[in-house]
Amino acid sequence: MSDPDDLSGDEHSRRSVLKAGAVGAAVATAGGVAPLAFGSSTAAGAEGALSSPVPTAEVTLRVNGRERRVTVESRVTLLDTLRERLGVTGPKKGCDRGECGACTVLVEGRRIKSCMTLAVMEDGREITTVEGLARGDELHPVQAAFIQRDAFQCGFCTSGQIMSAVACIEEGHAGSDAEIREWMSGNLCRCGCYPNIVEAVRDAAKGNKR
Repeated sequence: MSDPDDLSGDEHSRRSVLKAGAVGAAVATAGGVAPLAFGSSTAAGAEGALSSPVPTAEVTLRVNGRERRVTVESRVTLLDTLRERLGVTGPKKGCDRGECGACTVLVEGRRIKSCMTLAVMEDGREITTVEGLARGDELHPVQAAFIQRDAFQCGFCTSGQIMSAVACIEEGHAGSDAEIREWMSGNLCRCGCYPNIVEAVRDAAKGNKR
């Protein structure tokens, strides 16, 4: 009996079609476009696409007053560099697309979503995370206010909320509850602690540490 996988003439065998399909899927997963031709040239093209070197760069980041040098791929975000390479885990990876604000840090005093900027773009700049706010055992006024007002529940968003609150106050956008809500709107709290967060920001802005 003939092998159904072995077809004569110009037809492709089922085995070769399946092999080509697997290679095409690998290329698509890697972000490439699968070649239309079957056979060894397809496999070679897929192997080349998967093994292409990714550019790297050495960057110097001043994180919470400490200079840190690290070599990263040029496509790596500041958030992943802080968490995975430098062990600074205060900034959280929530949505990973700039919507929730859990990854908020200060760069040269300006708040940014660290999942939306590349590490190479912040080379040489001063970066402050929630770990850099306290001075020894003395909490930053915003940290103290969040505790006093019970402005967190699960705590996942809290570091980003605090960093955004620090910037909100420094920017002069804490004049009223409505203004605080507007300028803190880029930070989401899935637990719904918004009234307490507003109170904490208001207290910190007024220097109230009750």
